[in-house]
Amino acid sequence: MQKLSVVLATRNEEQNIERCLMSIKEIADEIIIFDEHSTDKTVSIAKKFGAKVFDTDHEEIFHITKQKAIDKAKGEWILQLDADEVVTPSLATEIQKILVMNDTEILNRKPLNSNDERLFEKHLKLLQMRGEFKSSTSAEVVAFFVPRINMFLGHPLIHGGVYPDGVVRLIKKGKAHLPAKSVHEQMVVDGQIAWLFSPLEHWDSPTIYRYLSRLNRYTDLHAHELSQAKLSNSFFSLFRYTCVKPAQTFIDRYFAHRGYKDGLYGFLWAVFSAWHFPIAYFKFATNKHI
Repeated sequence: MQKLSVVLATRNEEQNIERCLMSIKEIADEIIIFDEHSTDKTVSIAKKFGAKVFDTDHEEIFHITKQKAIDKAKGEWILQLDADEVVTPSLATEIQKILVMNDTEILNRKPLNSNDERLFEKHLKLLQMRGEFKSSTSAEVVAFFVPRINMFLGHPLIHGGVYPDGVVRLIKKGKAHLPAKSVHEQMVVDGQIAWLFSPLEHWDSPTIYRYLSRLNRYTDLHAHELSQAKLSNSFFSLFRYTCVKPAQTFIDRYFAHRGYKDGLYGFLWAVFSAWHFPIAYFKFATNKHI
């Protein structure tokens, strides 16, 4: 079996890091962590799992720090995780099987649920349309999308356009990198990409406070992008970002993607997702993101 490096970028993740590392301790040949001057117990917890921890400066685009961890890894394959992600037992088993398969065996695999295959294909086309994902036409399989189940206030979101929320996480060393230009970007992959079928759990919003903290950070970044794009500070822009985009987002999340099937949590998710646009716009218009 080829060696597997698990890499993370962290900053004050004591609430998440142990749960994450517990989920990969049996499959990781090495754990590499680049930590942005954490002031809590993140580093001491990580070292209990045998992680190699490197102290580094804080970056506004966190993908810069993630790429540092990727570059440091020595394994033939690299599993890049966020501290608030958990590798499910089924995913851990699937990764171990993948590491001994050839390309033909990998590409001939099919998910047990045919609906998942449809969702995976749709998700990939959406990312390509948005320009968030690029790969080459090389025949070699060098990376894998992993579906994520987002845990919102302690409950899984299965509808509302959230699942499969595919992210490139398992990559062959030297065959993929993060451009580090935007928080929303995917890996640029030099080769063919396939899917893993078992999910990651993403515990990004266990509480309202945690969600609002992340919302504040992401709207800061979005506001900066609007500024870089020189968006006009006009009535049209105001109307678009405070009325049109929020309404479209809520309708898309709650009705078109059947977020109502997730009950109260689906409704809250749709509302909070809609709020992102006016908050980002007002930060841009008042220069409060700087």
